[in-house]
Amino acid sequence: MQKQPYEIIVLDLDGTLTNREKIITPRTKAAIMEAQRRGKRVVLASGRPTMGVTPLAKELCLGNYHGFILSFNGGTMIDCASGETIFSRMLPAKSNQRIMELADENQVAFLTYEGERLLTNDAECPYCMLESKINHAPLVEIENIRSYLTFEVPKFLFVDDGGYLAMVEPRVKAALGKNFSVYRSDPYFLEILPKGIDKAQSLERLLGHLGISKERMIACGDGYNDLSMIRYAGLGVAMENAVLSLRKEADYITSSNNDDGVAEVIEKFML
Repeated sequence: MQKQPYEIIVLDLDGTLTNREKIITPRTKAAIMEAQRRGKRVVLASGRPTMGVTPLAKELCLGNYHGFILSFNGGTMIDCASGETIFSRMLPAKSNQRIMELADENQVAFLTYEGERLLTNDAECPYCMLESKINHAPLVEIENIRSYLTFEVPKFLFVDDGGYLAMVEPRVKAALGKNFSVYRSDPYFLEILPKGIDKAQSLERLLGHLGISKERMIACGDGYNDLSMIRYAGLGVAMENAVLSLRKEADYITSSNNDDGVAEVIEKFML
């Protein structure tokens, strides 16, 4: 855990980079900007859609410092300097019907993504409304969504209370099998993505693209979907507010997202 080797830092957004108000605090922003000025790379890696990550990437000037966005839990990878999408993987359109059937069978609301819109079977669901609010994206309830969704989408999100989704998750995994990635990004969000899509596997692609070893990477997160990158990184960091399983796996536990935990890591290990 020495300062010198770390060239790149990967940051989850909600519960990690941003505080409870979903903003980047001045100390954390200053630390990130100073790291970039010193030649360090910054990657924003989130389950959010691209449109929900881009405003924060712009706020941190990632385009000026050759930073990257990993949205949809790594399903899309964007070079902020060029705006180029350097990796993208979608769910096959033929899988949509089976996934929506599973939502019906388990009596959960779901949503997916089309351009700048969130499409759902239940616009009154509070968790669907939360995803809309986080990403500043319109939530549209499609009356006959089973007939409408005939095209490829980046992911589906099953939403419900955390205790119930904990029971739904293994059923969905068993039903869909090995050709899908299924895991929770929050207690109330169950992600369904193409096989091979998680933050660690996408970061491996990115590091290969950049020619940087994983030993030179720090990854910071708080949720279930951060577990793979925390294990993968040279320095895996859990926020103080992280779920227990993540804190158990981390190399280092920093302060909470409300107490500039990301700034603490950058100041300690990169500056």
